[in-house]
Amino acid sequence: MKKIKVTLRKKAISNGRQSLYLDFYPPIINPQTGNETRREFLKMYILTKTRNPIEKQQNDEIISIAESIKNKRQNELSKENIYSEFEKQLLKINEIGEQSFVGYFKKEAEKRTGKNYDIWNIAIEHFTDFLQRENLKFSEVTISLINDYKHYLLKAKSKRKSIDQISTNTALSYFNKIKATLKNAYKEGKLRTDINSAVGSIKEQETRRDFLTLEEAKKLAKTDCNNDLVKRASLFSILTGLRYSDIEKLQWSEIEKIKNNHYIIRFKQKKTKNQETIPIIESTFHLLGERKNDDVKIFDGLKKWDIDRTLPNWIKSAGISKHITFHCFRHTYATLQLSKNTNIYTVSGMLGHRGLKATQVYTNLIDNAKLEAAHKIDLDL
Repeated sequence: MKKIKVTLRKKAISNGRQSLYLDFYPPIINPQTGNETRREFLKMYILTKTRNPIEKQQNDEIISIAESIKNKRQNELSKENIYSEFEKQLLKINEIGEQSFVGYFKKEAEKRTGKNYDIWNIAIEHFTDFLQRENLKFSEVTISLINDYKHYLLKAKSKRKSIDQISTNTALSYFNKIKATLKNAYKEGKLRTDINSAVGSIKEQETRRDFLTLEEAKKLAKTDCNNDLVKRASLFSILTGLRYSDIEKLQWSEIEKIKNNHYIIRFKQKKTKNQETIPIIESTFHLLGERKNDDVKIFDGLKKWDIDRTLPNWIKSAGISKHITFHCFRHTYATLQLSKNTNIYTVSGMLGHRGLKATQVYTNLIDNAKLEAAHKIDLDL
């Protein structure tokens, strides 16, 4: 660290007086402005010429006080070498507390890609709207502030539509982004309190999850589709439960053959970043087509817009009246497995869920399917 010298100096001003100030060399950072400065005016004055012993004594007393201030400043600027560990820790905490939490939030967003990156940035927009300013220091982040933001989100207007209020589940998605940021900030020592753990999440609102019955899935498999790539990817999703994001990026290097003409998929989930292993049977493997080089995508050329254009007509041609999206094939896989009495822990593992809570949703779908089936037979008694 460069050594700073503090000198007491005088500057002539009006009415035969001199203003006392401290001269720093090299310059220091003014803590109030954040700019470099050479001077600190003490707002203390002495007479240039004294006319009697009393004025001389007053000058001497003022200069003595100014010298004490100078020595104190010199000691403060040289004290880093004699700080106790406790004092050093306090200084570090205060320094971190002055850093920008919003800036840190934005850096966390930059770690994401694709649609997830866009969602993180919308979440940041909502947070700055709530703050009504662009910056927030780490020292200003409190439990009550984050709780207030949670309630704000539940009434916030959509960024995509000027009138509609965002849904509860969308608010949950945005709130989870700041909770993830708070969690990392606490781990890295930027927050002294684990605010993420102290603040409850937004309760997820159960939404309608459409799926195909086994009979409907079989009908769809036998129905012609004008886009063979979309058909093969869709049936592969029904038989494995994989998301579009994981199917689209799947490479031949991630398919391994094991004994008795069985295969396994070893891949990293795009959403969770978890490494997963899923077994598939030979008939499912045949949906992948002719094997190519390891670094080639299996469903090369698969595009979301092709799926969105193809599915409605293909579903309709199969005589299915439900509103089915590609993600519904994942729901179909889960509900069919559970309806065939596959252990819920096994299904959870096959879907790559981190816990049972996400998988248990599908048990409710099965109950609803049973209820619908009961209503199909009515003797009009």
